[in-house]
Amino acid sequence: MTSKEMAKAIADLLSDKKAKEVVMIDIAENSSFADYFVNATAGNERQLGSLAEDVYDKFAELGYEPKSRDGRPETGWILVDGGDVIVNLFTEETRNKYTLERIWNDCEMILVD
Repeated sequence: MTSKEMAKAIADLLSDKKAKEVVMIDIAENSSFADYFVNATAGNERQLGSLAEDVYDKFAELGYEPKSRDGRPETGWILVDGGDVIVNLFTEETRNKYTLERIWNDCEMILVD
């Protein structure tokens, strides 16, 4: 499975689980640490924790052991490091604060419905 296929599978899962503003960002040419970010917004802290568990399970289902999981729902940001695909899950307030899409605005972004 390519990193793009893995990112798409994670993005589709998040969309199916009612995450908002699910975006894949192709950072491969601008980064030495990963190929894709998948960013998504949760409606609340409870959903944020649940989405993180779902992402972790999806990586396992795809045969990948995430390198790490950082953050907690009450902080508004959970990162799941899947190696070539890094997943950032935010509450709306935290996503607006850090604006990762603006930092990586020179990369291709794919909005996932």
